[in-house]
Amino acid sequence: MFVTPAYAQAVGGAGGAITQIIPFILIFAIMYFLLIRPQQKKQKQHQAMIAALRRGDQVVTQGGIVAKVTKVLDGGHLEVEIASGVKVKIVQATVAHVLNKTEPANDN
Repeated sequence: MFVTPAYAQAVGGAGGAITQIIPFILIFAIMYFLLIRPQQKKQKQHQAMIAALRRGDQVVTQGGIVAKVTKVLDGGHLEVEIASGVKVKIVQATVAHVLNKTEPANDN
């Protein structure tokens, strides 16, 4: 009644498209900060832990086996001792936690 047809058409124009996109941008930003970023941070910490493994470290594998690292092999593998005289070759990425870290030897 009091609104002219030209004004009514202008409201649904370009401004309407931007306001429809803003919620999707906000949802993506929330997903990034709550899910994606923390997962990437955790993955970097795990890779750093795996890269720092040395002979003598006591580790827990993802299968729940507690073992002692006896040798770090090439190709992303470890040789671990799970019992006296029982050595097993595992993939480095399957190490879940490091229980006891050995200290580097000083050359004094």
